[in-house]
Order: sequence, then C-alpha cells, then structure tokens
Amino acid sequence: MSARQVVRGYHDARYRGDVAGAVAMVSGESFSFRSPFITSADPAGHLAGLEGFLRVVTEVEMISELYGESEATLVYDVHTATPAGVQRTAEHFRLRDGRISTIMLIFDAAPWQPMAPVIR
Repeated sequence: MSARQVVRGYHDARYRGDVAGAVAMVSGESFSFRSPFITSADPAGHLAGLEGFLRVVTEVEMISELYGESEATLVYDVHTATPAGVQRTAEHFRLRDGRISTIMLIFDAAPWQPMAPVIR
C-alpha cells in the first residue's frame, strides 16, 4: 500500500473508533508515538484513551494532506463539544516496510489541561 493508503487508513479508522483497524496500520516493531499528553512505544497503547476522546469530537475537518514515499503530514481541525472548541492539529508519520513506525501529534494542549482526567 502507498503511504497515503496507510496513513489515511489509520486516520479514518482512529476517528471511527476502530482501534483494531488503526493498529493494523502500525508497525509492531520499534513503534514510537509522541503527543503533548502521551509518549508510547505500544502500537495499541497510544490509543487507550480514544473512546473518551471521541465522545467529545463532533467533526474532523481535513485541511491538508502531504505524502512522500515513506512519510506523511496531515493538518486538520478537530471540532469538539468542549470548552476547547476547535483544535488545530498537525500529525507527522514515518513509515517503514509499508506500516507506520512513528507518529508525532502536534497541538496546543493548554485548553485540554483542565479536561484531561475526564476524557482519558
């Protein structure tokens, strides 16, 4: 599969709440995930709070998709039913052997600090 197919497959599965589908796109070896709240080497562990987070998501609006042979960057707005409102998000992916090996999720975590215990 192409980088686009893998990354969009992961992204779409994650925002559907399909953890197994998202994890299927991730490399089981040497995986790395970093965000303002989580650092994980576990291909499923970084999605542990997904169910709580998706309860407050009302829409995901894609702004930009950039794909290379073994990397991709998505920029999108996550619309939420929280005081955080709309969260501008950038996500960078590296792929190895057709699967996602690293994810760097970038967003302003400040609006989420008071809500973190509730949505995790």
